[in-house]
Amino acid sequence: MLTGLSFVTIAEICGVVGIAAVLRGLTGFGFALAAVPLLSLVIPPAQAVVIAVLLQCLVGVRDLISLHGQFDRGELGRMGLGALIGTPPGILLLGWLDPDVMRVVIAAIICLAIPMLALPQKPRGAGALRLAFPAGLAGGFFGGLAAMPGPPAITYFLYTGAAAARMRASLMIFVAITAAIALPGLAVAGLLHGSDLVAALCAFPVMLGGTWLGGRLFALTSEKRYRLVSLSVLLATALSAGARGLSAML
Repeated sequence: MLTGLSFVTIAEICGVVGIAAVLRGLTGFGFALAAVPLLSLVIPPAQAVVIAVLLQCLVGVRDLISLHGQFDRGELGRMGLGALIGTPPGILLLGWLDPDVMRVVIAAIICLAIPMLALPQKPRGAGALRLAFPAGLAGGFFGGLAAMPGPPAITYFLYTGAAAARMRASLMIFVAITAAIALPGLAVAGLLHGSDLVAALCAFPVMLGGTWLGGRLFALTSEKRYRLVSLSVLLATALSAGARGLSAML
């Protein structure tokens, strides 16, 4: 046993993290989408979320250094500020709005937007920067209410026609920002335990390895194919969230 978790469980966690990290390294997002459902097969869902958040915080520190110069600090600053402001109202509204209903609504909005995003987008330059704060605000709100901070940010970068390398780097940092915002709330709620930190630290090298492998795959991916993969993961996010919401409502 290792702080409440067996070595077998730690090994299973590492295996799942490695698979999900490849997706993260390829697209810049999607880690939690892949990791949390699979981790929930071997540990409680709440613990799976906590470990995923811890890992994204840890790797985010590394990414701030390794991805330096590949993302726009001003753009991400606006998005991060929006997420910081948007998260508390989302959490507060949990008491009045059904998060499962909101997951279905958010999923429907994403599905309606995908056909537009699938069209070729021309880079919109500095004019699109005004959308960064609202995108972060929506991401924070969706994250606080329905644990879905990613779709608004992904939609923003697809809409603005961002280059694949910049979109990937920016999404990695934005996801880390939202994870850092969520972490204190998890601690206050009593969901953060020593065993979670141990598991995250054990899986962190695997996270780095999977991200590196995904990065090698990204280097072989064209701009057009990257957009296709990103849209596919965004659609998968919407469908899984919608299915989760509907199953809880029925």
